[in-house]
Formats: sequence, structure tokens, C-alpha cells
Amino acid sequence: MNLKHLGIIADGNRRWARERGLPKVEGHRKGFANFENLIQAAAGLGIPYVSFYVFSMENWGREKSEVDYLMNIIRTKTMKLAEKMAKNNVKMVTIGSKHGLDPELVSILEKAEKMTAECTGTTVGFCFNYGGKEEICDAANKTLAAGEEITPENIRKHLYHPEVPDVDMIVRTSGEERISGFMLWRGAYAEMLFIKKYFPEMNEDDLHYVVQEFEKRNRRFGK
Repeated sequence: MNLKHLGIIADGNRRWARERGLPKVEGHRKGFANFENLIQAAAGLGIPYVSFYVFSMENWGREKSEVDYLMNIIRTKTMKLAEKMAKNNVKMVTIGSKHGLDPELVSILEKAEKMTAECTGTTVGFCFNYGGKEEICDAANKTLAAGEEITPENIRKHLYHPEVPDVDMIVRTSGEERISGFMLWRGAYAEMLFIKKYFPEMNEDDLHYVVQEFEKRNRRFGK
């Protein structure tokens, strides 16, 4: 398989709930539950890296009740998800800024990463408190702090979790056709695919479709 890193912008949880007459927080609950299904499917397909856009820096601007619910999901569900991932030899990394986050939340995310650190199968990146512009700015500041010249190579090695490679394909659910700051550096030459399903509906068949679609693409990298 040529697809080494798949990026998924997990969009449409609220609309999924609204169309079913459910509270929007129910859409987030269903969406988080779907991570486990898609992680298992991606691992079964042998995709080395999968990154999910979970919570952007702009998402802090949503209603406080919604944000509080999302933070509670992270607090209460992350470790359970990490335990299952560890049992399946799947590694978890959190890609994003820790600046301004609740220390308890940071501790939970770090414990989850540590629990799966020795896993050698698929690596799953959860882009949490993430912004593509912020990642590049942080990397540039780290480069300067290290006394290094600003070059693409030096910026690259100071990205969040620099071991995670460039994205080969970015998929956005819900029918929206924009990347919303996702993986701006790693995704410079990513293939794009937009599907109409809301994220809670995305399943293993959709991942098979993504892989098949990627294999059809002719990637020239500007050549």
C-alpha cells in the first residue's frame, strides 16, 4: 500500500445529531465512539499512520456547555480508548499545543501516550487543541531558540511529534470542502477527498473506498 499517512477531518457530529432530533452533545458522543471503529479498521488495512482532527484552537469559541462536554469526554474516555489501542498494538500520539490546557487533561493525554508508547502497529494521531498556523509558528520559534537557521528541514524537525510523516491524503467528512488549518505543513502535497457522510456514519467500507481512491491518484509533487 502506498498510503502511509491518512488524515481525517472529523466533521459533522452536530449536524448528525440535529438531523435526528438529538442534542448536539449526543453527536459528539457518537463521534468519539466511532474513533475506536475506524482505528480498528485502519489497523486492519495496514495504514501506518492515521491522524484525526479532533478539536481545533478555534473550537474554544463554541458554547461553553458544548466545550465542557467535549473536555469531559476526553477526561473520561481517553484512557479506556488507550487501553484498547495498547491491546491491539496501536500507538497513540497527541498532536497539538499544551499551552493553556487544564493540567489534569494534559496528564491524562500524556498517560495515554505512555501506555501505548511501545506499540509497533498503526500510529494514531489525535489533533487536539491544534492549529496548523500555530504548529508552524511554534516550530519556527523552537528553531530560533535552538540557534538554528530557518529552513524547511529545521522547521520540519520541530513540528509536533516530528516522527509523524507528511500526510498522503486528507479526508473530510460532512460534505464541507475546506481543510480548516489541518496539517498545513505536512499536508502541502496531500491528496484531498471530501465525503458527504457525517463523521459518526463513517465506517470501514468508507476507509476501503479512501484507499482505493488514493491508489488511483497520480501524484507528481509539482514535477
